[in-house]
Amino acid sequence: MDKVKTLTFFLIFWVALTNAQNIVYQTVKDIRYYDDNISNTNAYIKERCMLDVYYPKNKQNAATIVWFHGGGLTGGEKFIPEELKKKGYIIVAVNYRLSPKVKSPKYIEDAAAAVAWVFKNIAQYNGNKNAIFISGHSAGGYLTSMVGLAKKWLKAHDIDANAIAGLIPFSGHTITHFTVREERGIAGTKVVVDDLAPLYYVRNDAPPLLLITGDRNLEMLGRYEENAYLMRMMKIVGHKDTKLYELDGFNHGEMAKPAFELLLKFIDKKMESIKG
Repeated sequence: MDKVKTLTFFLIFWVALTNAQNIVYQTVKDIRYYDDNISNTNAYIKERCMLDVYYPKNKQNAATIVWFHGGGLTGGEKFIPEELKKKGYIIVAVNYRLSPKVKSPKYIEDAAAAVAWVFKNIAQYNGNKNAIFISGHSAGGYLTSMVGLAKKWLKAHDIDANAIAGLIPFSGHTITHFTVREERGIAGTKVVVDDLAPLYYVRNDAPPLLLITGDRNLEMLGRYEENAYLMRMMKIVGHKDTKLYELDGFNHGEMAKPAFELLLKFIDKKMESIKG
């Protein structure tokens, strides 16, 4: 019996490996996610509000990971993380407008518009609209949580945020972002939780939520504690699928690389139930 189990395991592993090796990937760059009637009326939207789609050409019903770059809402560029390539998933990398050229909530509006574009168009790239996951690092983690927890941003595009298969913010603010506070002349050490804070939107019917931060002693000011508080409040209101990982020994920037492994395991597990 043990030999049969071993043989079965290796057969399944060999088939999965062979299928992975046979997948062909393609990247389509600089797709505008606002309609032309919006893009053509604003030069900065036309410049920044674009996304790249990395997708498997010969795999159907693939899950999608929407990836928001970091940079404090003041910098950064879209990119396809190497750690997510050749895993059988579609990766959508998003650019959004930045402060100080725009003020809040414009970058949140952009993030929501990009996610809405994915819901409405991902089938063209062999994607399954029931398997769209949102993630990002730092400022990208903040945008992930805002779009997924505050339903109003996607509702403006006739998308229900609860249709998101999972939210995986890396070291994202859960209080009001420090750049938003800076725009208002508020000190970075002044804690604000208003309608531009993910914590403001704690609710029990939100999509599955995987929070990941670096070491609390190496992270940016209070970042682990913010996420721990969000986790606690989500549990208090009855959310059934919130988890928090603290990556010991990794600072704010270093934590992203090991966090990708947790993201992939999370999505693999969720895909089992979606397929089921």
